[in-house]
Amino acid sequence: MLGTTGENARQQLSKLARRGLVAQRSRPGGVGRPAVEWRLTEAGHGRFPDTHAELASRLIISVRDTLGEAALDRLVEARGAETLAHYRRELADAGTLAARVARLAEIRSREGYMAKWQEEADGSLLLIENHCPICSAARTCPAFCHSELQVFHAVLGPDVSVERVEHILEGARRCAYRIIKQGGS
Repeated sequence: MLGTTGENARQQLSKLARRGLVAQRSRPGGVGRPAVEWRLTEAGHGRFPDTHAELASRLIISVRDTLGEAALDRLVEARGAETLAHYRRELADAGTLAARVARLAEIRSREGYMAKWQEEADGSLLLIENHCPICSAARTCPAFCHSELQVFHAVLGPDVSVERVEHILEGARRCAYRIIKQGGS
């Protein structure tokens, strides 16, 4: 159907496998050599258009236009409450503020934020997010960013100040949060 030989197809697939774009798997069955199945790897899938961000933005606009701003606010609040509950479970055994911020950075990295944290010279802590996997949705609905800040404050404790000092949506290259324990650093 493609006008090529099986050997040529195998050579091309081998080249793609060396580049990490496809992987093979033997499929036993029948008599003789097992059949080989080829599939795209995650890197291979990444070569194709991904319209999740556009879909998310359009859904947010549709909710706002169809159901109203109040409905969208309720959805953002529900997502915030779900995130807060998850983070509280994950941070339950982190005793110190530094341990909580370190754990929060780990969680955020797993979620795609490429997060890290560091202690500053003044004793404050800085949570840094080098990527925002929800940036497109947040551009459409900035309430996601506001909710995120509320979640950080709630999960880190009432005696903690959390201030966003860099914000991707305001043109910064990353989002960063200064975290200070009230009554001391």
